[in-house]
Amino acid sequence: MSNTFVAILMGSDSDWPCMQNTLKILNDLGIKAEVKVTSAHRTPAATHEYVKDAETRGCAVFICAAGLAAHLAGAVAGLTTKPVIGVPMDGGPLKGQDALLSTVQMPAGVPVATVAIGKAGAKNAAYLAAQMLAVADPVVAKAVADDRAANAQAVMDKDAQLQASLK
Repeated sequence: MSNTFVAILMGSDSDWPCMQNTLKILNDLGIKAEVKVTSAHRTPAATHEYVKDAETRGCAVFICAAGLAAHLAGAVAGLTTKPVIGVPMDGGPLKGQDALLSTVQMPAGVPVATVAIGKAGAKNAAYLAAQMLAVADPVVAKAVADDRAANAQAVMDKDAQLQASLK
């Protein structure tokens, strides 16, 4: 699966500070990724062209971040049968609630796996993409399991420090 990668698409460059978390986690897990700004509304032809090209080059999962109307994930899902993960961005007057509903409310047969709004969602999108890849790739499966174990150990270490400070 050496040419396999995850595409991280953003409707705007203003999404990048949040979505850097996605790229960092994928990199830490040893998963190749591409990052692109493309809009369902302002650059629909370019979005279509990128999705089709990425599929032919080995894209296995698309992660799409957008705010407000947040149609990017749905537009991409309509173009591919690869898994699409939507990350609602937390901007705008409704603080991402509008983006969440736009991302999650897809018609039957065109699913978008939707994660939390903002930074937590950006991180979970990377982990979900990794778990999807891990189904067919034992190297990724081990990286995900090792990361999960390290996170669990960090919690136990913090608890041990707390317990020691209480004595």
